[in-house]
Amino acid sequence: MTRSGDENKASPASFALTRHFAESYASKTGTYFCSVPTVTTAVLEGLALHREKYGAMLCPCRYYEDPQAEVAAAYWNCPCVPMRERKECHCLLFLPPDHPFAGTSQTVETIDLQYES
Repeated sequence: MTRSGDENKASPASFALTRHFAESYASKTGTYFCSVPTVTTAVLEGLALHREKYGAMLCPCRYYEDPQAEVAAAYWNCPCVPMRERKECHCLLFLPPDHPFAGTSQTVETIDLQYES
């Protein structure tokens, strides 16, 4: 059975914008994507979905009581404050080259998140 859940998938256009942002940001900051492509794809999907739902790429790896208040505060909008200030990405999206999970690419290798069960 294939997972449906279109409500949990961003539009292809939103995903493409988010992917372009991520590749540009990685190049600009000298960071790399996770060596596990499914991690990168899942984080990008979450960012793109939040862009559609809330108007900003709110970090998808955190729980928010009030997502709109968090968007307005801008602390967890990607790139979040810890990433901008210390290159610490909780989502493992942007990793410094010496991070144990850093890959060697600044280009996203996407993986289809649909799966059989």
